[in-house]
Amino acid sequence: MGNIAIITGSSSGFGLLTTLELAKQGFSVLATMRNIEKADVFRLHTTDQRILDRIHPCQLDVTDEASIASFAEKIQTLGKIDVLINNAGFAIGGFAEHIEVSTYRRQFETNVFGVMAVTQVVLPLMREQGSGTIINVSSVSGRTAFPGLSAYVSSKFALEGYTESLRLEMKPFGVNVALVEPGSFSTNIWGSGMEIVEQSTNQKSPYYSYMKRITDSLESGKTKHEDPILVAKLITKLAQMKQVKKLRYPIGKGLVTTLRIKQLLSWQQWERIILKVIFKN
Repeated sequence: MGNIAIITGSSSGFGLLTTLELAKQGFSVLATMRNIEKADVFRLHTTDQRILDRIHPCQLDVTDEASIASFAEKIQTLGKIDVLINNAGFAIGGFAEHIEVSTYRRQFETNVFGVMAVTQVVLPLMREQGSGTIINVSSVSGRTAFPGLSAYVSSKFALEGYTESLRLEMKPFGVNVALVEPGSFSTNIWGSGMEIVEQSTNQKSPYYSYMKRITDSLESGKTKHEDPILVAKLITKLAQMKQVKKLRYPIGKGLVTTLRIKQLLSWQQWERIILKVIFKN
């Protein structure tokens, strides 16, 4: 089968494009998705049968123990795994006062615990074969927070910490671990794919005008969003490396500069910049 890659959340966004890019480069891709009925999505993006033949859709709900167990059994039949890309994720918006703890847990179930569960499935194989690459798709939100997104932000901060530890643990066994940190790209995570808790959008909420400014800011920023194929190509490039030297790979216009500025400024200075962006109108 050649090089074998597993990717979660493959039916849309970065996952869809990365699946196609990997297949173009000769990978056999186990393209997992929660709803297997979406498996035909790849045919909407390419008619090249050679590429399609390398894509193997597989049902996987990263939040469901039974689904994970079934997936683990399937993995054992592969014999080897060259690359795991933990991409499945979504965003919840709203103010902390309104977000129930159960909602925070649901955010973490996909964005953090789902990553941990799938990673645990592949680690024994990669450790025993003494090779492999694990790429966790994080976000700029894993490095810097934004108001009204505490559920999403905290899940990505947790993912970053988990990945740091994982890299240190797997380095002696010859397994690469890396983070890809996209900035603003044209995917549906900030549009139709984003959940906003109802209380924060209710006009009677004390946070209503604040939330509206945030959503307006996100909406107006869409014109500057970049093509997600750039992220897919970066992930594919990392997947092809024998040695992934860095832990973090931020990607997006001006993102590296922004992160450096945050490191250099005091919190008070950074805070003023963020709030000025939101309340500029």
